[in-house]
Amino acid sequence: MKLKHYQIFFFTIIMLSFVACKSDRKRQKETPKTALEKAEDIPANNLQFKDVNGIRFFEVKRRFKNGLSFNEDGFQQEPTWIIEFKAPDTMLAYSPEISGMESFYLHHDHGRIYNFAREFFRVRIISKDSLVLQRVQVDAMRIAGDDDPRSDVYSTYYSKKHIDKLNTTIGELQKPTKRDTAFIKKLTANSDKDPGNPKTAYPARQPVVFTPNSKNVSVKKVSTIDNLNNRKSAVDYFYPHYDIEINKAYKDFAYSFSVVVDAKGKMYVTKGYEYVLEEYREQRKRLLQGIADTYLSNLFYVIPGKTLDIPHSSEISLRVIGKVGK
Repeated sequence: MKLKHYQIFFFTIIMLSFVACKSDRKRQKETPKTALEKAEDIPANNLQFKDVNGIRFFEVKRRFKNGLSFNEDGFQQEPTWIIEFKAPDTMLAYSPEISGMESFYLHHDHGRIYNFAREFFRVRIISKDSLVLQRVQVDAMRIAGDDDPRSDVYSTYYSKKHIDKLNTTIGELQKPTKRDTAFIKKLTANSDKDPGNPKTAYPARQPVVFTPNSKNVSVKKVSTIDNLNNRKSAVDYFYPHYDIEINKAYKDFAYSFSVVVDAKGKMYVTKGYEYVLEEYREQRKRLLQGIADTYLSNLFYVIPGKTLDIPHSSEISLRVIGKVGK
């Protein structure tokens, strides 16, 4: 009789354990996925890179999540890449340095995450007509979320065959949209309210141009690309710098300072006086403004910076050297 009771007891324990395990599995299945986990799920109808082997794709759009090519700082995403997958694990990408396609190892990290050409991407769409890749920021093996501006870059690529079907050209597809133009007009209208304010000025895609109208002056626009500090050519227009020399100046001088050049070419000194003693700051600012108004405005034709051919306020840095000369 005792044996029978033990058998019933053990049977009950086994049944309860089975039910508990089943319940745990059910709970695990019902646990909602995080946004990042959902992002890494690959749709059942999505192709893989091997399915588009040998098809060359041209980048026709590079935009932020809101569909614009520009952000509030005036930074513009420009579609320039050409890529082609070569089985089993190579991605060819166009290199302007060698004027041809360069080979990169295509590393599949996990889910939709891939790495090539020293960048991480999340694959959104793979088809024989188009690709959509999201550039993602990875720090210490952690992927930044979509709310991180460094991961807010979406690139669309079309095959040449698809572009021909659309009866258009790569150049036409790469052009900024009407929404981009409206956005730039909005930024410009805001900066026009206070044209000398560096907080509302924004970098010009076609930077300020100084054209000498006297043989006694010269100007050189200096690139600020710095690979060591990761300042790439894509942001060079954010830091326009000019070296200017003036002969027959009233005295020898050398000053480095910044100005905002408004939509009409007028200059407003914004930096270059903050490191002198406080009691001399206003005096230094007036001196620098005098150099801008007397020398630069009179000895150069100053063409304001433009974005999408719209002139607007933009900040630039200057190194102005004056020499008394003969």
